[in-house]
Amino acid sequence: MTLNPADECFAQRIRTQLGDDILRPVEPRYLEEPRRRFAGHVGVLCLPRNVEEVAALVRLASDANVPVVPYGGGTGLVGGQVMADDPAPLVISLERMTAIRGVYPTENVLVAEAGAILADVQAAAEAADRLFPLALAAQGSCRIGGNLATNAGGVNVLRYGNTRDLCLGLEAVLPNGDIWHGLSRLRKDNTGYDLRNLLIGSEGTLGIITAASLKLFPRPTGIGTAIFQVASPDTAIHLLALARDQVGEDVSTFELIHRQGMDFLTEVLPDVRQPFSDPPEWSVLIELGLAAGHDPSEALESLFQTALGQDLVSDGVIAQSEGQRAELWAVRERIPEANRLVGSVSSHDISIPISSIPEFIERGAELVASLGPYRINCFGHLGDGNLHYNVFPPKGHDRAEFDEKRATVKHAVHDLVHEFHGSVSAEHGIGRLKVDDLERYGDPAKLQAMRAIKAALDPKGIMNPGAILKD
Repeated sequence: MTLNPADECFAQRIRTQLGDDILRPVEPRYLEEPRRRFAGHVGVLCLPRNVEEVAALVRLASDANVPVVPYGGGTGLVGGQVMADDPAPLVISLERMTAIRGVYPTENVLVAEAGAILADVQAAAEAADRLFPLALAAQGSCRIGGNLATNAGGVNVLRYGNTRDLCLGLEAVLPNGDIWHGLSRLRKDNTGYDLRNLLIGSEGTLGIITAASLKLFPRPTGIGTAIFQVASPDTAIHLLALARDQVGEDVSTFELIHRQGMDFLTEVLPDVRQPFSDPPEWSVLIELGLAAGHDPSEALESLFQTALGQDLVSDGVIAQSEGQRAELWAVRERIPEANRLVGSVSSHDISIPISSIPEFIERGAELVASLGPYRINCFGHLGDGNLHYNVFPPKGHDRAEFDEKRATVKHAVHDLVHEFHGSVSAEHGIGRLKVDDLERYGDPAKLQAMRAIKAALDPKGIMNPGAILKD
């Protein structure tokens, strides 16, 4: 079906029905995404105040066959929040819908509108002496609706799961403008198809999430953080198994860090204090969250001593204060910033079966070396198999020199991921960046089912066209 632009005539219909206050001038931030791979355009920008206004906007767009792009915090890394192709879309930003509608400590539930910033959701949970465990580098600016729409991951997936696992119910506007009142706080509800899980991860292609019921957890009484030197990724995996044997599911974070990431910090962010004077080839950042009566420092010391006796670690630093803990986390959290400053040839958000990661890393290094004199920064969430496998130009060279090589590097790495039965999109989504990758590596039956669902719920194809599936 042919789509029409969100032009001045369409804007006038919005003014007539909803008033001028809902319309906003288009600022540059609505046309950009963090990696600057895509430059979008916007016909009309609207900032609704409630779900009824979102529904009215979507109904107007459906009646006029105007494309709709939902907008959260704009922090997505695969271009799902910008539309570069014609016709110019209606962009619906949820940034005015920020209310925490309710906190239910005895139920361990919090209800938030989709425009609530993740850090504010965390703070609301903390005020009720509860934990909302989703934690991302962008948590000061990303919004919970976007986290749900992309099924964001983060550093606590090992213990608490992805965003999908932290959601009980949704309120959403469907492509025809109907409001789905699915904002349930129930833990058990077997009443047919699960629309909640269908919308989570759909990146705005099946509707617009406007509010969510979120799971809360007891706050760990004791938090312990350490960084240990390990000889290899294989050793790190054995250390993870040992940690779980000793402390069970209280391992919140288990991050693999390669020396290249620390070298990048030295190169472009020398203010970051590093834990080792000579960065090791491999290290792991571990965080434990323990209940009352347990000492996390003692647990980490016991883990280190046992691991040392099994030749799994060679050195380590256990944080003795909140300041030291923040310094250890700064190493991990600022590596992506260093990556951006150095400038990658090709970045890959992948997942591999955990036991296959050491072989993948070894073969990946050989593969990339055969393509050119590149540097590899491989780091990420080892506990859930999610690696950020990024390829950089040689020191002293700019990534622009290798722009024509980017597709070759990406396809080679992704082909290897596919060979290992992994995923080429672990936590960032498909967006517009990986549409061709999904076509290339996706299971044909799954793709057929996805197209059928899209056609059934959005027959006019107005919802975020060009994202996830080919038009």
